[in-house]
Amino acid sequence: MGFRKKTNKNPPVLSHEFIIQNHADIVSCVAMVFLLGLMFEVGLVHIFPNNVTRLSEESVVNHFHHGLKDLATIFFYMLVAIIIHAIIQEYVLDKINRKMHFSKTKHSKFNESGQLSAFYLFSFGWGTSILMSENFLSNPVSLWDGYPHTLMPFQMKFYFISQMGYWLHALPEIYFQKTKKEDIPRQLVYISLYLVHIVGAYILNLNRLALVLLVLHCFIELLFHVSRLVYFSNEKRQTGFSIWAVLFVLGRLLTLSLSVLTVGFGLSNADQQGLDLANGNFNVLIVRITVLATICVTQAFMMWKFINFQLRRWREQAQAQPVKPKKLQAPKTKSKKDKANGVNGVSSNGADSPRAKKEKSS
Repeated sequence: MGFRKKTNKNPPVLSHEFIIQNHADIVSCVAMVFLLGLMFEVGLVHIFPNNVTRLSEESVVNHFHHGLKDLATIFFYMLVAIIIHAIIQEYVLDKINRKMHFSKTKHSKFNESGQLSAFYLFSFGWGTSILMSENFLSNPVSLWDGYPHTLMPFQMKFYFISQMGYWLHALPEIYFQKTKKEDIPRQLVYISLYLVHIVGAYILNLNRLALVLLVLHCFIELLFHVSRLVYFSNEKRQTGFSIWAVLFVLGRLLTLSLSVLTVGFGLSNADQQGLDLANGNFNVLIVRITVLATICVTQAFMMWKFINFQLRRWREQAQAQPVKPKKLQAPKTKSKKDKANGVNGVSSNGADSPRAKKEKSS
């Protein structure tokens, strides 16, 4: 599986440049070790979601709960995400970059939007199919009814493991992609926000609410990054940003509304109250307040970033508009009366006009 770029220079083995150029091949070899484990029963722990629970002896569908074994599965799919990232980068994005001849700034932003567009499209489609199959949209009460939701179907658990694996893979990608120093803090912030919210919802058994909010968020972010890709191809096409701006504000309001409805009202009136780590019940006041505070602070932070982005965008548009030069006023032409009487009492033939003679005589 070759992902190396063709270069004339051969960097020293195990040097930084060698690892960056061949990181996909190295990670592929590590992933092959996990795949070899399929020959033994222990290998299934690292690849497929585990911690299986069957609701009843007659039940055909297995349900899953979270546990320590998930760490190995998440690590494996982090390696898979690195490999897929390298495939998309080399065989799709790099070819487009060579054709479009982007500047260095646009080059990095194009790569970022290209990678995230593929991920958000995949996450939105997969998450929507789970919502439809589990009837969460048609029955919103199920978001808090029957809490704690310790058992998940295979697709839902696999979805959360893939999400955690993807955002963990973004950390080493900062090194592999040679990210600029000024961009590193920004990427660390949004990677940390994703991991805190997804891992927190996974551990606190708020997976149903998290799934709905993730699908909503992925759709809005997908629209933004697709609009940015279109903008890079033609800077006059900015309609997508306007649609995204409206949906972004609505998405923040809907996120806060669902969170308050589920955590603030639904869980507070649930039958099972109290802290029970053995059964995965975290329905206590301090946990509910912490969850709502975290969501509210995150939404406020996103709105602050959104307002700054819009102001910067409007300033750039204002500077890009050319200043219209002022039109020079044409000299006023003499009226017919002035031509007949002459200007300042002088007629056209040089003699005094009758009006001027009358003024002199007086």
